Amino acid sequence: MSLIVQKFGGTSVGTTERIKAVADKIIGFRQQGHSLVIVLSAMSGETNRLIGLAKEMQIEPDARELDVLVSTGEQVTIALLCMALKARGQEARSYTGAQVRILTDNAYTKARIQEIDVERMRADLDQGMVVVVAGFQGVDEDGNITTLGRGGSDTTGVALAAALKADECQIYTDVDGVYTTDPRVVERAKRLDRITFEEMLEMASLGSKVLQIRSVEFAGKYNVPLRVLSSFSDGPGTLITLDEDNSNMEQALVSGIAFNRDEAKLSIRGVPDQPGVASRILSPIGEANIEVDVIVQNVAADNTNDITFTVNRAEMSKAKAILQAVAEELGAREVVADNTVVKVSVVGMGMRSHAGVASKMFKALASENINIEMITTSEIKISVIINEKYLELAVRSLHAAFGLDK
Repeated sequence: MSLIVQKFGGTSVGTTERIKAVADKIIGFRQQGHSLVIVLSAMSGETNRLIGLAKEMQIEPDARELDVLVSTGEQVTIALLCMALKARGQEARSYTGAQVRILTDNAYTKARIQEIDVERMRADLDQGMVVVVAGFQGVDEDGNITTLGRGGSDTTGVALAAALKADECQIYTDVDGVYTTDPRVVERAKRLDRITFEEMLEMASLGSKVLQIRSVEFAGKYNVPLRVLSSFSDGPGTLITLDEDNSNMEQALVSGIAFNRDEAKLSIRGVPDQPGVASRILSPIGEANIEVDVIVQNVAADNTNDITFTVNRAEMSKAKAILQAVAEELGAREVVADNTVVKVSVVGMGMRSHAGVASKMFKALASENINIEMITTSEIKISVIINEKYLELAVRSLHAAFGLDK
């Protein structure tokens, strides 16, 4: 008998009929002898509905009160699932993040998990119960409700699996695994049987919406086998593990093409070319809890610098306001913001042992007359910033160029 943590996303519990279908699936696993901890998201669309209500009250809703509000979505689904399980003769108990004591920091709307109390869950499991936990939420040391950011239920699932030392964490969603790229953009995208944590971490960080990046970080850190499966069809899904599939290493030059539409580019031009200037520019951005992605610095002939970086598109206005204040202090020439850019990336462990990936990528983009505005690389990925109107063309051309259509 194994201990499995299963997470079901919003579409999986989007209606009462789908919640009943999840209950039937859980009963099947129980009949096989597995102990189960279930993590649920809110019904699909519910979190957006609650955020919409909040914005009717405040244009920029108070972060603490927003967390109190949006955390209620999961409370509905965990209670309904437990009712459905009990109607089928299976004892179950639901817990909010606060009840199970998922302790987080106090960064409202994007809190980080610090500790999990597993005693109550273990006691229930020992009694043969199915434990059902609200995803996406926790509580800080002062008892304030916190949420973990978009996709936070994935993180809850993996964190619980790590804390409980579960045999596997299964993420049920509306797709049947991790694909070489988004099948909605490339019809010939293929499901991967397995992928490494490292590759999945890059894919998640670069815009793949299958898993939240922090869930992959957790799984890799604690070596929790992670499997992505479909709620609506049977199949093996995609296994995400620490080990590379050595039998496939020589041919797997690139595993996937990732992209992110939620990019914005900010430039501060004509700042002094002096030590410490980059820190003076980027530190206030970091202090505002805005994550900076790609950074490029150019030195002009007149001994001034242009510094350009990307942030999440939703935070562009906030970042621009901070940058304009810094520009006045430094005597910069201008601040420019652009929210019409996207990021496209190639990812693969095979890049470590093969040369020429960058030139192949740039050649494929050039053949479609796509201009590259910024470039960043790591051992297993190359990312470019391009104009958003070329996104789908770029993804399709790269998918074909690296043989992922085959």
